[in-house]
Amino acid sequence: MNIVRFRSVLRTVILSVFLPLAASAEPGDPCCALEAKADYCTDCHGPSGQGYLGWFPMPRLAGQQPEYFQRQLRSFQTRNRENDLAIFMNKVHGLSPGMAKALAVHFSPLRPDPFGGAPSDIAGIGRRIYEEGVPQADIPACAACHGPNAEGKGLNPRLAGQLYTYLVKELTNWRTERAQEAPSETVAVMTPIATAMTKRQIEAVSAYLASKH
Repeated sequence: MNIVRFRSVLRTVILSVFLPLAASAEPGDPCCALEAKADYCTDCHGPSGQGYLGWFPMPRLAGQQPEYFQRQLRSFQTRNRENDLAIFMNKVHGLSPGMAKALAVHFSPLRPDPFGGAPSDIAGIGRRIYEEGVPQADIPACAACHGPNAEGKGLNPRLAGQLYTYLVKELTNWRTERAQEAPSETVAVMTPIATAMTKRQIEAVSAYLASKH
């Protein structure tokens, strides 16, 4: 195990011990302050919530739609959405609805530069798919739900600036992961779309979105 991976694993072990204690603290406790909770988020999700590309891609929180943000936190808390990282489940388990809303509002206006790292040679193809869809494959334009600038609205998440590897992973594994969540309009709409997309189309759209501010 190299030193970077060792430090990452060690940090995860340490956080998994102490974060549940912080999450279960009383509302008046200093560790429950918004700033402290936001710092917990950026430990894994990167400075200003811009995302983190380590041994496991951590998605961008910056600029995310508050309503979508809160819905996802509730889904993790109720186990309607699973996560491979037990440490994350420990972080969100004890969040009150008020704190979840405060975090959503905190990250929504942040606009750090995109993390980068996506293949630029296929971004143009991705833009065309995002804006026009693939009619012959019954794939609608992503912009129809996520907006012309991929900023999202309400329960439709912001995709602009999201990590390339995270987007590829989510779309590729949609049927076996996200489609297994509790029934919702988002799941119902996205499941046939993600399933119809080819690997190349997924990579192209993800590359385009990862470069957007």
